[in-house]
Amino acid sequence: MHPKVSAILRLFHQEGGFVSGEHISRELGVSRTAIWKHISTLRAAGYSIEAVPSRGYRLVASPDLLDAESIRSKLQSLMIGQRLLSLKRTFSTNADAMRLAEDGADEGTVVIADAQSAGKGRRGRAWSSPEGVNLYCSVLLRPRIMPNAAPQLTFLSAVAVARAIEATTDLKPEIKWPNDVLIAGKKVAGLLNEMSAETDAINFVILGIGVNLNMSADQFPDDLRHPATSLLLESGSKVVRTGFVAIMLNELDKLYADFLKFGFAPVRQEWEQRCIANGRQVAISDDGADVALGMFAGIDEDGALLLQTCEGKIKRILSGDVRVI
Repeated sequence: MHPKVSAILRLFHQEGGFVSGEHISRELGVSRTAIWKHISTLRAAGYSIEAVPSRGYRLVASPDLLDAESIRSKLQSLMIGQRLLSLKRTFSTNADAMRLAEDGADEGTVVIADAQSAGKGRRGRAWSSPEGVNLYCSVLLRPRIMPNAAPQLTFLSAVAVARAIEATTDLKPEIKWPNDVLIAGKKVAGLLNEMSAETDAINFVILGIGVNLNMSADQFPDDLRHPATSLLLESGSKVVRTGFVAIMLNELDKLYADFLKFGFAPVRQEWEQRCIANGRQVAISDDGADVALGMFAGIDEDGALLLQTCEGKIKRILSGDVRVI
């Protein structure tokens, strides 16, 4: 989007009502003729803009685009999202964020795409990433923590997504270890962290977040390993994607600030309360075969699942799929 067009859009969000042509001209340093051309560009992109003589222009409605300016106008975060890149299509937002991190991008940089050609989930599984319906997002962090504590950050992402779902729908999200968010037992979001680290220090961590927002039933692949859904399918109503993204980033910003100040304990407590296995018996499977049974006993400081066996012993589970019995 042309910088002047983005600036007009930003003015609409800031003012919240009619903006006079004189004000736009003064703020942007452009002529009235140029303003009309930029307004026409916005209308062609799907924005509904009212024009009233002597009052100016007013943004009436926005298309469901993951526009960076629209998202920024809703952000209240102190760090996460202060630099935000919104792409029409990409190979993978995690790959983009990794490249930016290696080039020295600031902590809190966010990459969002409308579609991905090679989205991926845990254990290299594909993540279906159709255009125009979901959220594909990666967040760059540079925490001063030991590398073995990096898995804790996945739990921040899960809680932020759950809070955003509650803020935008009437649905009750649940979290499944290690990195899934569920609605009625069906997966609606997945999280994938990637890290660059030395022996005793983290260079950066990329929080990959995928949320099925407005996906229809026929857009899901036929070969899914586990049941999946979207907020649209479960609630019956479309989610405004820019609003969802802004709420999620705001919540993640607060969670990360608390994490740096107070450590893992607060988010660990909320995550366990939201976990679908809380207080229940579970089976841990690997490649479809059950490898452990017991009572879910929370997670430890490393993010490992704690399983209380029938003998009363606590067993640490580092990988596998969880099934509530």
